[in-house]
Amino acid sequence: MSDNRQSLSDLGAIAAGEQAVATNAQASSDARADAFLAGQLDVPSTPAPLRQQEIDNLGRAYATGRRKDAVARVWIKPGSGKITINGRDQEVYFARPTLRLVINQPFGVADRTGAYDVVCTVKGGGLSGQAGAVKHGIAQALTKYEPVLRASVKAAGFLTRDSRTVERKKYGRAKARRSFQFSKR
Repeated sequence: MSDNRQSLSDLGAIAAGEQAVATNAQASSDARADAFLAGQLDVPSTPAPLRQQEIDNLGRAYATGRRKDAVARVWIKPGSGKITINGRDQEVYFARPTLRLVINQPFGVADRTGAYDVVCTVKGGGLSGQAGAVKHGIAQALTKYEPVLRASVKAAGFLTRDSRTVERKKYGRAKARRSFQFSKR
């Protein structure tokens, strides 16, 4: 019985010690907050970019973009805003204006419209998937050329690969989920 009381008193002492440590930590964090509010604590005004600029010996930034089954290899360099896809101009390759709008979105978010020339090769998938792949590659290459733009491009969601793909066909089904037409007779 005395062992039990002694162990309980030990636990009480340990808890009191932990409470004292927590109180001291709270007091030190309160002191830092007061110093910050009083302007005595220095906080860096502009954080240094975490990433380095990645440029090849020709002054270009390279990135790979993917969407559905399409893969785009993208090179960007400062220029007049000319976009070339598989050796053709963007108006010829992506005839639909919505697709051209899609591939120019990263430049619009970063306020760099017409500032970079883009050369890319894209293969696989259809035109919509290829436009999404080019957009993903441009966004990745833009952040490699100017790491400062990473926050705005990432906030718009252009650095994340869109993982939505076509669901595979299952056996016993007409498509992925559609059943065969029911016939009573």
